[in-house]
Amino acid sequence: MEISSELLNRQRDFFQSGKTKDVTYRIEALTLLGNMIRSHETELMAALKSDLNKSDFDTYITELGIVLEEIRFTLKHIKNWTAPRKVKTAFTQMGSKGYIYSEPYGVVLIISPWNYPLQLAIAPLIGAIAAGNCAILKPSELTPETSKLMAELISKTFPAEYISVVQGDAETTQTLLKEKFDYIFFTGSVAVGKLIMEAAAKHLTPVTLELGGKSPCIVHHDANIKLAAKRIAWGKFINAGQTCVAPDYLYVHRDVKDEFIKILTESIKDLYEEIIKNQEFTRIVSERHFNRVINLLSSGEILHGGNYSIDTLTIEPTVLGGVNWEDPVMQEEIFGPILPILEYDDANTMVGKINENPKPLALYIFSQSNEFQGTILNSISFGGGCINDTVMHLSSPYLPFGGVGDSGIGAYHGRGSFDVFSHQKSILKQTTTFDLPFRYPNRKDALKQIKRFIK
Repeated sequence: MEISSELLNRQRDFFQSGKTKDVTYRIEALTLLGNMIRSHETELMAALKSDLNKSDFDTYITELGIVLEEIRFTLKHIKNWTAPRKVKTAFTQMGSKGYIYSEPYGVVLIISPWNYPLQLAIAPLIGAIAAGNCAILKPSELTPETSKLMAELISKTFPAEYISVVQGDAETTQTLLKEKFDYIFFTGSVAVGKLIMEAAAKHLTPVTLELGGKSPCIVHHDANIKLAAKRIAWGKFINAGQTCVAPDYLYVHRDVKDEFIKILTESIKDLYEEIIKNQEFTRIVSERHFNRVINLLSSGEILHGGNYSIDTLTIEPTVLGGVNWEDPVMQEEIFGPILPILEYDDANTMVGKINENPKPLALYIFSQSNEFQGTILNSISFGGGCINDTVMHLSSPYLPFGGVGDSGIGAYHGRGSFDVFSHQKSILKQTTTFDLPFRYPNRKDALKQIKRFIK
């Protein structure tokens, strides 16, 4: 697909035609998108298997199922979201009515990553379509089969002047960023996010950045240890740990650490042993990423796992103990199937150590104590998270998903996806039935009357 200014001009012309502002057109487009995914489920699963060795189960629950539910939810609510919203007006504006109109930005650029190559491209696209925009998608070159198939399917489903997929490497992304878009939505690393924001600033283009960071998971002494271990093992090692909201490290209370580690290793065996044997465990996306993750195994001591194969780019779920904050595994987001464990005794000290680091995208608390849960929630700034679970918050269309600080700017999912791609245009509709005289400077007591209203 062309990436020249001509494509953007075609999309701008199409947007200016007003077709995308028609709610019926948006509904039809979302319906087509859902049908496209359903009718090509087998091909999409095969592409994700080729790129990442994802099993059909993992592909459906983390890729296809999420976006299909997002489309269903959006179709259910879009007419309500797009309607002008009446709001209250101030007493000093007597006789007027206030409205908020959600209007599309225009032509938006969506840059998606490789770890969930379908979901993280289509989920923001749903919001862009629902809000009435035209869109250009730039998927990752590290998952070529999925990117190629997505480009083919979208080109068959939508006109290029409405939605296009542009394939290519980092140089292609740089070329796109030189153009002036009306909005940019990026999912990826903090380092690249800074480059995206720098490029956007040259055109004063608003951005949403969905980044990452080291997301902590806290296991308190009163946690349901068996359930905590199972849910942490699932949330950490799904997609081989290549999940932006995966628990990056554990803080386990000293009183239950030994018991927890024992049950955690049992849970890992129960959940993943058969999958690894059948070679259905997701692989690391590239040799470069594989080598980076393998180098982190030198931190602390291996309590479970540690085996890997460079031939298949596979690393088995691994638990590290004896880790401290100076170790390499604690210096960067892991983004792989390695889970370091630290212990704590004093909650205040533990919170202090977390807060010394950039604000994480997610945080998880396992505890039966409402008081402890509240203390943690009020003491640490993070994007979002779960109590007594992991990862599941991002699948709820009722919860906005996004980061804070180094972990991102802006949020989406559900209504949030519509809002992030919409400008909120404020309108005051004034009456002509009467006119308040004290608003004008030629009335001698105008100031006195104004002060009466304001007081």
